[in-house]
Amino acid sequence: VQLVESGGGLVQPGGSLRLSCAASGFTFSNYVMSWYRQAPGKERELVAVVSSAGDSTNYADSVKGRFTISRDNAKNTVYLQMNSLKPEDTAVYHCNARALVYNYWGQGTQVTVSS
Repeated sequence: VQLVESGGGLVQPGGSLRLSCAASGFTFSNYVMSWYRQAPGKERELVAVVSSAGDSTNYADSVKGRFTISRDNAKNTVYLQMNSLKPEDTAVYHCNARALVYNYWGQGTQVTVSS
């Protein structure tokens, strides 16, 4: 099983980034996919969730209206489009796959929002 995140980097406040998470080794379309983030000295927090079919999403209040989660089951990939980025969005962003008793994590990608 592998979850490989990409797309992180350094961006100025107000900018945008698109994160990708490529999955392999399991039946991607059966799994709920999520993005979490963890800032230095803080606990990991849930950012966004998308259902297995991609027809339902949920967001943390702090990112509603700015972030969009989506998935492409044909490509085994989940995305996080992040707009209007703020310094407080700085964190390591992790991809998560969950179904029944199975729970997989990626290694994460760093997002830094700074001028």
